[in-house]
Amino acid sequence: MDPLVYLVVGGALWGALAGLLVPRAAYRLSVAPDEAWRAECPDGHPVGGWVGLARCADGTRNGPRTLTVSLATALVCAALAAATGARPELAVWMLLAPFGVLLAIVDFTVHRLPDVLTLPLAVAALALLGGAALLPEHGGSWPHALYGALGLGGGYFVLFLISPNGMGFGDVKLALGLGAVLGWYGWGGVLLGTFAGFLLAALYGAVLVFARRAGRKTAIPFGPFLIGGAFVGLLVGAYAA
Repeated sequence: MDPLVYLVVGGALWGALAGLLVPRAAYRLSVAPDEAWRAECPDGHPVGGWVGLARCADGTRNGPRTLTVSLATALVCAALAAATGARPELAVWMLLAPFGVLLAIVDFTVHRLPDVLTLPLAVAALALLGGAALLPEHGGSWPHALYGALGLGGGYFVLFLISPNGMGFGDVKLALGLGAVLGWYGWGGVLLGTFAGFLLAALYGAVLVFARRAGRKTAIPFGPFLIGGAFVGLLVGAYAA
């Protein structure tokens, strides 16, 4: 059997298992900026730990659907494995992908990108890619990852200064980590991932307007589309490397 098939299947299994750990963290982190992280379920039962299923003591679900999250993470990891192949940076993508799914869920739920996720993600991306750059047969460049983080983060910071109502500062901090990931394969990936993110957000907003579920000035969470665009850019960059 083709070794790539084993990588894809392994990536899918890893994603499915990692996705099982996301729902509880998503539930606990999905609060307004001025609220403490959730420590209890809606029925008042304590929620222990940060990873695992989002269920009360009586079995009632109180967070995102576990099966949906697990399948989504499995598909993301399988696609990354197929595009990257047996290169050392694949391990980095596998480790970071569940956090991307978690951030997308939280932002889509409460329009918030918590600092406890975005800032460590940026540090972890650069540190892990630095390790991958030391291994043979890697397909990218760590300096390009650093430039990508600074470039995309700086670009989004400028957009935030121009229009703070249209661009949240959480998006700026998220852009640091995603810029590192996209920059690993060069500026082409950064540009493609950025364009794809704006395109996906515009399409989603247009659908909401046409469905009369939102107005032209209705705020939508940009984080999920920033992450989705980065996913598209990373797939293309990894496949072309």
